Amino acid sequence: MTATMTSTTTPAVAGPPFLLAPFDRRTWRAYGYLWVAVLVAPFALAYALFTLALTAGIAVTVVGLFVAGGVLLGTRGWGSMYRRMARRLLGVDVAAPFPRSPRRGFWRRLGSMLGDATAWRALLYMVVTFPLALVGFVVSTVLLAVAAGSMTHWLWSQWLPLQRASDGTLHRGASFGTDWFVDTPSRQLMLMAAGVILLYLWPQVQRIFVTLFALLAASLLGPTRASMRVADVERARAVTVEDADARLRRIERDLHDGTQAHLVAVAMQIGEARELVRDGADPAELAAVLETAHSSTKDTLAELRELARGIRPPALDAGLSVALETLAARAALPVRVHAVGLDSADLPASVTAISYFAVAELVANATRHASASGVDVVAGIEPLAEGRGPAGRALVLRVHDDGVGGARVRAPDSSGRGSGLAGLTDRLSGVDGTLRVVSPAGGPTVVTVTIPLNLSDGQ
Repeated sequence: MTATMTSTTTPAVAGPPFLLAPFDRRTWRAYGYLWVAVLVAPFALAYALFTLALTAGIAVTVVGLFVAGGVLLGTRGWGSMYRRMARRLLGVDVAAPFPRSPRRGFWRRLGSMLGDATAWRALLYMVVTFPLALVGFVVSTVLLAVAAGSMTHWLWSQWLPLQRASDGTLHRGASFGTDWFVDTPSRQLMLMAAGVILLYLWPQVQRIFVTLFALLAASLLGPTRASMRVADVERARAVTVEDADARLRRIERDLHDGTQAHLVAVAMQIGEARELVRDGADPAELAAVLETAHSSTKDTLAELRELARGIRPPALDAGLSVALETLAARAALPVRVHAVGLDSADLPASVTAISYFAVAELVANATRHASASGVDVVAGIEPLAEGRGPAGRALVLRVHDDGVGGARVRAPDSSGRGSGLAGLTDRLSGVDGTLRVVSPAGGPTVVTVTIPLNLSDGQ
């Protein structure tokens, strides 16, 4: 049951092995990236400056700002081009920002165009990368040219013009100062060795510049953390709505196909008993019919209690610790619950409910898919280890089974199979929760659910 968490990672430009770096395709593709960047940079800078000048120049016309807004939104296209460059030449995949949502109404539409954060961030990238492209291309090209020239100096230096030293002697070759010329075998070897050193230094220096490009692209051309959070919330809300609708449909189906049929049977049995009483039938036969009706009524009540428990387990009213113990007692395989500090914790109702159903889902997965002989559930309150403040707390649930392992989160297939953990991950994201799964082949499987309490309290 391997889960993935929504997170932002800093892209890194993969570097080749040091000894092969000057000859590796990735090094030359990065050099090609600098070539393209320096060729595009002047046009990008001109477009950015034109956008700023146009916006400032026609701001007084108000209506003309729609033209400026359209030009500003054009920087989204530049950002898309830069992301493709990073992906194809650097091997860095920068996620595309979320599409713009048009607004209705004159002022709202104008505001959405001129206030488009993605467009302004792309414009900032176009301005900032102009000097970086120039410096990166020049430094990389100079290093490469000097390295190549130093290694081949012995070959082409024979066509250099003669130069006169201060003592009157003539020399042919590169000069350092006024009297030091590279025109002897030993000096040629020294210069060649220096060229080899520069050749191996070149990819490392070049990598600094392309890494800066990748960092700027990820920071300015990708989605912001806030927009990702909004998208996660919207997706979690959609999943919650779909889950609630599916649950209501299931309850309706169970009531219609099960409980209603049982109640109809009870009604028929009571009607049969009434006819027997009216006809003066044998008391033993009447008692048998009433016993059947009584038994059917008890079965119907048990089924209704089971349905009510599936909607919201009554044990949750006594706290999460009691609810988990009740869940363990009803499980199909041995489940051991170790709850620490839950009785004294004032958990929000939403956190309590989603925690209960998360454990229920994981225990069910271990029963159905893991071939486990037992499950351990450890629940407790721990410090929030996500940099959200020293006072932050989180409810942490660890579900450990001794099954076959090898589980992972995956998108459901056409029949809906494989959607359990993926759906659980989406539901947890609605309360800023995360799901982490360690499940090597052969087991065991450890699933960790973390729900921040300081954030949930404010929701």
